[in-house]
Amino acid sequence: MTGGSLGSPRFDCPIPPRLSPHADATQEWLSSWVARFDLPLDRVALERLDRAGIARYAGRIYPDAGENDLRTLAALFTWFFLVDDFCDGPRHSTPEEVDGLRQGVLRLLRTGPRSRHPGFTGPLRRMLVDAWRAPRARMPARWRVRFTDAMAHHLDGTWRESVNKAAGRVPTVDEYVPLRRATSAAYVSYTLVEFATGQVLPDAVYHHPLLVSIAETANDLLSWFNDVISLERDLADAGGHNLVLATAHERGVPVGTAVTLVADRWRETMDRFVALRAAVPSFGPELDRAVAVQLDAVANSVRGTIDWSRESARYPVA
Repeated sequence: MTGGSLGSPRFDCPIPPRLSPHADATQEWLSSWVARFDLPLDRVALERLDRAGIARYAGRIYPDAGENDLRTLAALFTWFFLVDDFCDGPRHSTPEEVDGLRQGVLRLLRTGPRSRHPGFTGPLRRMLVDAWRAPRARMPARWRVRFTDAMAHHLDGTWRESVNKAAGRVPTVDEYVPLRRATSAAYVSYTLVEFATGQVLPDAVYHHPLLVSIAETANDLLSWFNDVISLERDLADAGGHNLVLATAHERGVPVGTAVTLVADRWRETMDRFVALRAAVPSFGPELDRAVAVQLDAVANSVRGTIDWSRESARYPVA
C-alpha cells in the first residue's frame, strides 16, 4: 500500500465478536442459491464471490437469526455486493445506468414484483425478487416503508458517487462522510434487525435522536474501517471516494499520513460510540428488550465488519 501498510493503524474494538451457528451451513446454501441465477460472471469471479464468505458476514451481524432467516439475510447481502460491483466495479457503470437500477429497485419495492423497469432487469432483478419475498410477506407495511426508504437513501448515494466519478470530482471530507453513510448500505442492514428478530420498533423509538446518532456513528466506524482495508484497490479506481484519499487530497499530505489521521479519527469515534450506547435511556419494559437487540446488532455491524474483512477473500490484503 502506498504510504503505509495495513498493519500500522490500530483499530481496537471493545465490542465482543459474535457469529451465528448457522453461518457456515448458510454459506453452503448460498453458493447453490447464487448458481440458480446464471450471473454473467466468469469462473474466477464466481469463486471469488463464494470465497468472500458473505453468509459469515450476515451471521456476525445477526448471530441469533434462525437458519431460514439467515439465508434470506445472506441472499440480500449478496445482492448488495453484486450491486456494488455493478455500480463501482472495473467496468464503471455510467450515472444513467446506476439511476436506471435505482429507479427499478425502488419501483419493485414500492409496487411489487410484477412491476418492471428497463434499467433493472436480468439476474440482479430476479435475485432481489427472490430474496425480498420473505420480508415482504412477513413484515408489516410500516417496516417495508422503513426498509425502502433506507434503500432509496443508499441507492441515491451510489448514484451521486457515480456522478462525481464521471465528472472527475473529488469530494471534500465534509462532503464525503455523509455520502459514505449512504453508499455503505449500513442503514439498510439496520432495518433488517427487525426482520431477523421479529421485533419492530415504533417509529418514535426507531428515529429517536440518540438511537439515530448511535446508528450514524456505527456506520462511520464500519465505513472508515472499510476505506482503510480497501485502500489499495481504491487508489486505482475510487476517484477519491475513500476517507483516506479525501483526507490526503484536502490536507495535502501523503496517503500514509492520511491513514494515520483516519485511524486516529476512528478511535475517537469508537470512544464516542461507547459513550452514546451508555447514555441510552429506558423506553419502558415493553420496549427496552427490543431496543437492546437493535443496538446490539448495530454494534455487531462494526465488529462484524472488522472480523469478516480480515477473513474474507474480498479483501485479500487483510
